[in-house]
Amino acid sequence: MAFTGNYMCTSFKQQLMQAVHNFTTGTGNTFKLALYDNNAAFTAATTAYTVTDEVPNSGSYSAGGGTLTNVTPTTSGTTAFTDFNDLTFTSATITAYGALIYNSSVVGNPTVCVLDFGGAKTSTTGTFAIVFPTPDASNAIIRIA
Repeated sequence: MAFTGNYMCTSFKQQLMQAVHNFTTGTGNTFKLALYDNNAAFTAATTAYTVTDEVPNSGSYSAGGGTLTNVTPTTSGTTAFTDFNDLTFTSATITAYGALIYNSSVVGNPTVCVLDFGGAKTSTTGTFAIVFPTPDASNAIIRIA
């Protein structure tokens, strides 16, 4: 298995300090989620979206993945966090081992995070769903404590 864990990309952390990413609902950047097969080798050092080892087009899934709907960042205690609405691909036959979330509004499609599914997740001419965790200070997909 090529995926080895979930990572907030190091380049993303630096880019936050450079004001590259805007997660504000409605006026922010466009973020996408692309799905990958077991040949993909992503780590915290991953810097950009790539088509290499992306799952093939099927149903409503196409190269580049699906557009995510942002949840405007907020805080709880000393933690800032944001999240996305769940994402589905319909009528799709997909086997994916992980995903990249990336910013498609910025030149170079910089990566936000690597998601390891912990094994093969499959749909057969059905719905492939990405269900994000509860958007709170302990569970949100993107959080800074």
